[in-house]
Amino acid sequence: MHKESRKVREFRRREQEILDTALGLFLEQGEDAVTVEMIADAVGIGKGTIYKHFKSKAEIYLRLMLDYERELNELFQSESVSSDKESLSRAYFAFRMRDPQRYHLFDRLEEKVLKGQQVPEMVEQLHTIRASNFERLTRLIEGRIAEGKLEDVPPYFHYCAAWALVHGAVALYHSPFWSNVLEDQDGFFQFLMDIGVRMGNKRVKREDVTAQISAETEVAAELDTE
Repeated sequence: MHKESRKVREFRRREQEILDTALGLFLEQGEDAVTVEMIADAVGIGKGTIYKHFKSKAEIYLRLMLDYERELNELFQSESVSSDKESLSRAYFAFRMRDPQRYHLFDRLEEKVLKGQQVPEMVEQLHTIRASNFERLTRLIEGRIAEGKLEDVPPYFHYCAAWALVHGAVALYHSPFWSNVLEDQDGFFQFLMDIGVRMGNKRVKREDVTAQISAETEVAAELDTE
């Protein structure tokens, strides 16, 4: 395997430092208030060096979003969750909810780049990765529907409901009123994750429950007469 040169390793390290610094500034000050010069100053490099890595601030936006979606994709493929359907479902909610500020930022950034029709090739990459993640979720949902564990509705009903739950949770987190109400935010988000994992579970019909109780009663009666 070809070993990367020191120059290439340094280029990658500096690029990641730019991304990490930009993310911190966007979260702290808001993306509109942050300039390329501010990012360069915070990293300790010249503005021109930034442009050796990224042609525009929009490219920085998209690279951050791409890395975020790739991280989720890698999580879906990991051995720790790929073999356990409930673990995968829980991992999805944990990933989206563990950093509400970052989720909220990327939601805003995506709206900006789509509205401005910026860097379309990177937007296409983002949508391709996201489609792969949706495909993984669809297979998971279809499997659980086949097992009788989830309601038999189109799979996108389930993952759109999951998105709505996460999106609502993030909105609560950023609401001045509700953020004060949520004294135990960690506990609340854990509670929501538990709801998310159970959400869409197939409901047991009343007649099925009655039939099951009747059958169990008959078995118990037969045992008593033996």
